[in-house]
Amino acid sequence: MIATLKFEIRWQLHGAQNIHGPHIVTISTVDPPQFNSIQSMTTHILPSSHAKPPSDQISRSSFSCNSSSSSPMSKQTYTVCFCFRRRFRIPAAQPPAGIKSVFDKYAVNDHMSADCLQRFLVEVQKEEKATVEGAEAIIMNNSSLMFHRKGFNVDAFFRYLLASSVPVLSPHSIHQDMTAPLSHYYIFTGHNSYLTGNQLSSDCSDVPIIQALEKGVRVIELDIWPNSTNDDVLVLHGMTLTSPVELSKCFMSIKTHAFVASDYPVVITLEDHLTTELQAKVAEMVHQIFGDKLFTPDKECLDEFPSPESLKKRFIISTKPPKEYLKAEKTKDKGNESHEKDSSTEAWGGEIPNAFDDKDDSDDDDSDDDDNDDLHIGDVAPEYRSLIAIHAGKGKGGLDDWLKVDPDKVRRLSLSEHELEKAAKTHGPQIVRFTQRNILRVYPKGIRFDSSNYNPLVGWMHGAQMVAFNMQGYGRSLWLMQGMFRGNGGCGYVKKPDFLLTGGHEVFDPLVKLPVKIKLKVTIFMGEGWYYDFKHTHFDAYSPPDFYVRIGIGGVPDDTIMKKSKTVEDSWSPAWDEEFEFELTVPELALLRIEVHENDISEKDDFGGQTCLPVREINKGIRPVPLYSQEGDKYPSVKLLMLFDTV
Repeated sequence: MIATLKFEIRWQLHGAQNIHGPHIVTISTVDPPQFNSIQSMTTHILPSSHAKPPSDQISRSSFSCNSSSSSPMSKQTYTVCFCFRRRFRIPAAQPPAGIKSVFDKYAVNDHMSADCLQRFLVEVQKEEKATVEGAEAIIMNNSSLMFHRKGFNVDAFFRYLLASSVPVLSPHSIHQDMTAPLSHYYIFTGHNSYLTGNQLSSDCSDVPIIQALEKGVRVIELDIWPNSTNDDVLVLHGMTLTSPVELSKCFMSIKTHAFVASDYPVVITLEDHLTTELQAKVAEMVHQIFGDKLFTPDKECLDEFPSPESLKKRFIISTKPPKEYLKAEKTKDKGNESHEKDSSTEAWGGEIPNAFDDKDDSDDDDSDDDDNDDLHIGDVAPEYRSLIAIHAGKGKGGLDDWLKVDPDKVRRLSLSEHELEKAAKTHGPQIVRFTQRNILRVYPKGIRFDSSNYNPLVGWMHGAQMVAFNMQGYGRSLWLMQGMFRGNGGCGYVKKPDFLLTGGHEVFDPLVKLPVKIKLKVTIFMGEGWYYDFKHTHFDAYSPPDFYVRIGIGGVPDDTIMKKSKTVEDSWSPAWDEEFEFELTVPELALLRIEVHENDISEKDDFGGQTCLPVREINKGIRPVPLYSQEGDKYPSVKLLMLFDTV
């Protein structure tokens, strides 16, 4: 397609006298190759009696850009320096070479009939049960795209693929066995779910709780403290400047929004700092608000966790009595006084640290936020104790004692991200064995004051069910978390791979190098939608964007890698036509990471969208892949057209 580039140059001579208006001269030249267009330059100059102004007298103090266009086929104009205007014709997205090649392989006489489409569905889309009748129905349902009654031409075929109703993840609904114990599932888990921002001074509110639940989060954490008069209960981050919110308000919001995204159970973890009297008040509040939807076990300690299926639309309380926090809080306060902000925490641009990387851990805060060495339950209100369905605790001793498996009861153990990383280097198989029956919760280290997150794969590859994240800590780590829980229909529960659930003495060891199991082949054909979802000057003030793709794998260390595509310049519908191949040793834990960025020579590259997809649920074939914002919200129009296959 031909794009037109137009420059208008105005010179302003400071202090010049007797200027009677500019003369206008138009010069046409061949456009630079990258614009593939004709360039015209209109120059406003002084009358011939005046000399050309010296360069130091030319006003270049202001730079701005305005863009206007009425449709994807119209011209788009960028203004530079108040004097240059660059104009581009914006064409509609065209079939890239890779799509044309696929079409040519299956079409006859430049048209794809129902017979041809059926072959394409079976051989490329891997829809083994596709029939000619089904292909005819597809053609009829897309008749508005067609220009010929015989079937699809290449443009109609391309538009059909872009608008395909077959999602990239298969199946799109809940499909895993949901009747196993809770310990057999990864559970979408929040950390300090009530905070709106950083860990030290942000507001506490029920709003982030609502937002988390509506995105499928199934574990909500609340820190509960007495108010100043010790007659009511507040939610806040203790020993900080965070402003409190009423516990009753949080409970009501949880009840109202718990099952908007999923019917599967919501776990409420309470970090309890209450007196016995206030515990009794909380117990009464819980029963009043949640009623018969609250799951209370028949005995104090369960010998096996119930299944998500048996607990649909139920609430579960997980905590332990407050005396177990006293020593931990003192340790945490002492630690936090000596720490400064972690300089390695990421914005969206920071890369996820690899699992088991060696690093200086001397300033990490390892104090546990809800477990401690000794279990004291003598002074607990009995009605409060009866609420607890998932008991938390480490017990006495060190790591070997913490990871002991009791055949007669199950429990929850909490470790900081740093504690888990250290334990994984020496006790990997023991951690995996522990998580086959018990629940392991991992939480961010104490110096993540900015609410950043960590690499969730370390926990997942050891079977940790509750990898707790700051849902307001947007960045690549959270994108991995969101990607994992797009699986299984987005219900917030994802079944752990069988190799993490079986085995006696020979359990899975994440440190052992394994052979390649599959090769994932991914082709990125093109992308579109930015034109509709962003202002035309969002990425570049002076021209259409220059997009490239970062693509790779988040998984076990041997599988983790990132690659980069070429940059396509000045295009709202970039066509890359590039293939990437990834060798995977543990595909069951692999997440395909996709990011689009706009190349910016002078500044940090702009963000253009992202997604993460669990490899074991990706549909083979050519699929439209929707992209998401930094916060994890789906863009209305932005998508990539990609081909997936495995060998």
